[in-house]
Amino acid sequence: MERESVALDDLDRALIDALRVDGRAPFARLGEVLGVSDRTVARRYNRLRGTGVLNLVGVVDAASLGGAEWLVRLHCRPGSADSVAEALARRDDTRWVALLSGGTEICASLRSWSARERDELILQRLQRTAPVVSVTAHSVLHVFTTAAPHPNGTGALTPEQAAALRPTYADGERVRLADSDRPLLEALAADGRAPYPALAAATGWSESSVARRLHALRAAGLLTFDVDVDATVLGYRAEARLWASVPPADLAATGAAVATRSEVAFCAATTGPTNLLISVVCRDNRDLYRYLTECLGALGTIREVQTAPVVRVLKRARSVPWHGTGT
Repeated sequence: MERESVALDDLDRALIDALRVDGRAPFARLGEVLGVSDRTVARRYNRLRGTGVLNLVGVVDAASLGGAEWLVRLHCRPGSADSVAEALARRDDTRWVALLSGGTEICASLRSWSARERDELILQRLQRTAPVVSVTAHSVLHVFTTAAPHPNGTGALTPEQAAALRPTYADGERVRLADSDRPLLEALAADGRAPYPALAAATGWSESSVARRLHALRAAGLLTFDVDVDATVLGYRAEARLWASVPPADLAATGAAVATRSEVAFCAATTGPTNLLISVVCRDNRDLYRYLTECLGALGTIREVQTAPVVRVLKRARSVPWHGTGT
């Protein structure tokens, strides 16, 4: 079933950018900064989320997890990739899943709570899945940050508005993730703006306990909120995954340079036969060609690039796993 067509106006775009600054800012605060009522903000947010344009989820720092973050590439027998990708998308431990190239390759992001849970999927389930011809797993070593606008961003928020929304935290005690955090993080992975009563019901804690723990996790940098927007609604229709090879001595500088481009949605240093993964979102194939030849091509440290266009995205922005099912 096709999703209804959604046209974004200036307020929608400003709201998207505001949520990128603070995904859990109260509607009243968002309305104050954007110059509208809290009811208007709530109505716009519910429309964007309900139509699938926007998805806001809690994301746990992968480095704090024993299983960390892995990127897997799967090559499947012709005609079978759709079903394998759909099974992966149903799992709680996959954050995004995309069908690539000619429809026989899948790329997925996996975040597991422990090494045991990671190995159970990568070394056992995927290897035993009959339609899967090959599996390559890349451990994420470092994610490069970027000061450039997100490719799905809109530029509708002024610097002053962003500063007014940006959360600040006082230095506090050292915080570590615990198994008891799983219900809280699972609820936030499904809905990053889940209200405190819902989070209290999911955890069995009081609302005040939930609020304190959520604040502590955010202050420690262990929990952030990811706003994923359907790029096609913003006019971006050419998405690709790039695997590049860079000499280790040049990896840090090259990754940092790549991450400054507005076309780049994600850039990370990884293990594997290539060591730099780049996810790009462009307006069309001409812009993708221009990025490859003029931007990436200008970096002399990149020795080789494998390019795989995204045919279909089956899953976007999903956080930490709890009870994996499927493939």
